[in-house]
Amino acid sequence: MKAKGYIYGIALSVLILVLMAANLWFGSINIPAGAVWNTLTGNEVEKASWTFIIWESRLPQAVTALLCGAALAASGLMLQTAFNNPLAGPSILGINSGASLGVALVMLAGGGSIATGVFTLSGFFSVILGAFIGSMVVMGLILFFSTLIKSNIMLLITGIMIGYITSSAISLLNFFATAEGVHSYMIWGMGNFGGVSLQQLPYFSIFCLAGLLLSILLIKPLNALLLGTRYAENLGVNIRRTRNLLLIATGLLTAVTTAFCGPVAFIGLAVPHISRLMLGTSNHNSLLPVTLLTGGVIALLCNLICILDNVMGRDDMSLRSDRCNLLVKCLMACLVFPAAFAPARIISSNFFQHNVLSSF
Repeated sequence: MKAKGYIYGIALSVLILVLMAANLWFGSINIPAGAVWNTLTGNEVEKASWTFIIWESRLPQAVTALLCGAALAASGLMLQTAFNNPLAGPSILGINSGASLGVALVMLAGGGSIATGVFTLSGFFSVILGAFIGSMVVMGLILFFSTLIKSNIMLLITGIMIGYITSSAISLLNFFATAEGVHSYMIWGMGNFGGVSLQQLPYFSIFCLAGLLLSILLIKPLNALLLGTRYAENLGVNIRRTRNLLLIATGLLTAVTTAFCGPVAFIGLAVPHISRLMLGTSNHNSLLPVTLLTGGVIALLCNLICILDNVMGRDDMSLRSDRCNLLVKCLMACLVFPAAFAPARIISSNFFQHNVLSSF
């Protein structure tokens, strides 16, 4: 199984490099491949505008798509393992809606800023803070209800109801907000990997890498949680501390990606199932790295589809955006459809002995 994970890891890494090159090469402005390479290596190119386009637009967009896909995929995998529910994810359980409500409060009710008696925060940092607080509140509610509700179906329904409540609150904010605020929120709600500039990319990368590092450190507790909370406690796993770390990791990843890129959390639901279909195992030692790479590949591919559609399109931007969203969702449906009918690998005694107990 480790050899299979290595093979998929190498193949996905090569595919990421190819997609990164394609995202840097293609665009509305035709830039030769040699000029792209010279720009990245610091050499001079024929036009100074090419350097600006690559460094200020295409490179941040490609890196943002890669990190966003990996972050959402890791968040979805951790939630599905923690709740033992294949439908769990940042969007299904309402975490993404909580982040959207936080952004709506900042943009629609706060006028794009957060003001207190001590300080005033505006711009992207206020949006990030609003999304983070919103996602953390919803995630805390879900984890609280998980201690009271034993049925996974009821817990899923609870998450969906929380999502409905936050959506209703957003609708009320839209009704009382100004036209400029509603327009800004609608633009943000379309989802876009190009919202991170080169100056903001280091902050976005630091937050995403911190959440991804924390998810990697949770591999052993996540494997134990596959066996149930009682087995995990017998193996020495601190369930409360693990859930708190899970709350921080998923809340951070969902908040940052939602604040910068909009509600694109469907990747978190689909990618873990695709990775399980490829590997045929639930062991997070190989499943989590492959899930991270698969999420990056899916996000880069979706971004490339939108880029190619914008290159070929000649109509209004909103129509191109709607068509891009349709293409992306059709792509995800085609990828997830085989996984939905694939036989799920149940944790057997052999898996328990060789893949979980051996790591403790």
